[in-house]
Amino acid sequence: MPLSAAALDWWRTPLGAHLLAQEQDLLDPVVQDVFGYHAVQLGMPAVDLLRESRIQRRGIIAVEAGDVRARPDQLPLADRSVDLLLLPHVLEFAGNPHAVLREADRVLMPEGRLIILGFNPFSLWGVRHFAGGGYPWAGRFIPVPRLHDWLQLLDLETRGGRYTAYAPPLRSPAARARWAFMEKAGDRWWPMAGGVYMLQAVKRVRGLRVLQAQPARRTVARPVLVAAGRNHRHLRLVERR
Repeated sequence: MPLSAAALDWWRTPLGAHLLAQEQDLLDPVVQDVFGYHAVQLGMPAVDLLRESRIQRRGIIAVEAGDVRARPDQLPLADRSVDLLLLPHVLEFAGNPHAVLREADRVLMPEGRLIILGFNPFSLWGVRHFAGGGYPWAGRFIPVPRLHDWLQLLDLETRGGRYTAYAPPLRSPAARARWAFMEKAGDRWWPMAGGVYMLQAVKRVRGLRVLQAQPARRTVARPVLVAAGRNHRHLRLVERR
């Protein structure tokens, strides 16, 4: 399900902007340590969550906007072509989250990194979720243990993660300020009760053995993802020597 205009508006509210800043604080140091040739952010085209990535060739794919428009379960990318793939709150609003994860597994390079941002149902945000409403409360919040099991079925090895947003999701900045102590104490006293989790996974390929680099004896063509067309609406795989 693509993000609606109401969802985009929610991220611009004081509460949405506050959460976005917290998520960016989680992501920035992590994406800095991922290297490769291609990085892709899937969804949330209004903000560049990979801004601190050192990977030069990166882009945003989303249904409603972005460098490329495509469904999250039908990516116009070649097999094993992406080194870093970010899914920010994609699975909660996907009609078939399993299909999205299978597609992520398909496009990731061996040893490629998958980063998932999701809303935690076992949190104060999860309590608010049960009351229903618009975005993001209309999504299906996925528990971390269940997501871990899904990743294992795809040979995506969980490499840890972190939580954030321990305070209740209050719209008033003044009210949130009164609960700010929960953000500072959350990692220590209730580390798994954050409203949002960031989960990392690495694609493992059975039988693949990583060898030490040897001096190259000849030039080898290297696949590169490039945007095709004036408006960069799709990507194509080319050979660069």
